[in-house]
Amino acid sequence: MTTSMVDARLVVVKLGTSTLVDETGSLDLPFIESLCAQVCALREEGRRVIVVSSGAAAAGRELLGLERRPSDIPTLQACAATGQPALTKAWADGFAAHGTSVAQVLLTRRDVVDRDAYLNARNTLERLLELDVVPVVNENDTVSVAEFAFGDNDMLGAIVATLVGADLYVILSDVEGLYTANPDDDPTARMIPRVANPREIAASVGGAGSSYGTGGMATKVRAARASVAAGIPTCVCMGRRPRVLLDACHGRGVGTLFEVPLEGSHETGRKLWIGLAEVVRGSITIDDGAVRAVREKGASILPVGVVSTEGSYAAGDVINVLDGMGRLVGRGVARYSSDDMRKVRGLKLDVIGRFLEASRVQPAVHRDELLVF
Repeated sequence: MTTSMVDARLVVVKLGTSTLVDETGSLDLPFIESLCAQVCALREEGRRVIVVSSGAAAAGRELLGLERRPSDIPTLQACAATGQPALTKAWADGFAAHGTSVAQVLLTRRDVVDRDAYLNARNTLERLLELDVVPVVNENDTVSVAEFAFGDNDMLGAIVATLVGADLYVILSDVEGLYTANPDDDPTARMIPRVANPREIAASVGGAGSSYGTGGMATKVRAARASVAAGIPTCVCMGRRPRVLLDACHGRGVGTLFEVPLEGSHETGRKLWIGLAEVVRGSITIDDGAVRAVREKGASILPVGVVSTEGSYAAGDVINVLDGMGRLVGRGVARYSSDDMRKVRGLKLDVIGRFLEASRVQPAVHRDELLVF
């Protein structure tokens, strides 16, 4: 039994499209009602729950009579606009049977990139919980473009969990959990019940496995790594398993639990906002020594450790930090523009001071503005 899960007072649960629809691609209303019953049972235990729900585009696809998932953004957005009322009604009806009210909360990346909007979203969610309302969060796909490549709301769920300081993040999926290999291809694949260090899990796990959803296991691992960085344990489990949400919150060993390392320090809200919410404008690749310094010593990234840079960004923009194998080490605020980064990469600070004024001689990314995954 996992104490951190059993004691979780605030739970964020995310459901993907492939979990919410039946074999015909329609919203599975009886299943949604069963999830509402589980959420309400958790509320009776004194817990607060936020639901992050996909499914608007799939619902709209049915209403518009489209046999296949559209490939163009305008039609996808039309599907989302058409289906969002049906999705909200399904959740509202399911919770109404238990005397519980819901609130529709639609977010875009723009809403969480802007710091004031980010805080306003947090205040709204917290007030809804105080008013004993279940927030049902989805991306506002009608006006968003980048969100369609966002990972089937997996990262949105991590952002929401971080936003409200959740105690547990549960991803209800169409798979049992994380496997050692793809179980569809490898009969020897076995499920991994616990991941003590999400950093060690390769980012190349799986791909999208459904014509309805947009995310695969890789997006879930990335979301888990992000939420664990915030000190939030994350469970990925089969959403269709009976009582799965209750079992996950009661620590009964369902799915894969991504644990928060006991020795790890949890990142600040500012760093998490940088790492999870900001739009990434470019990237730098750092050498092995810089990787060790960042991970083991909590150091800033100095220009001397920067091997290369990609993209066009200004000083103050958020960039990815990659190791020599192209793996994501962290995300932080660049102290140099991309043009200046190309000039200073590989150089020591005293050398940089010979051709840049003193106020501009600084780390490539300062530790205070770097979220290490």
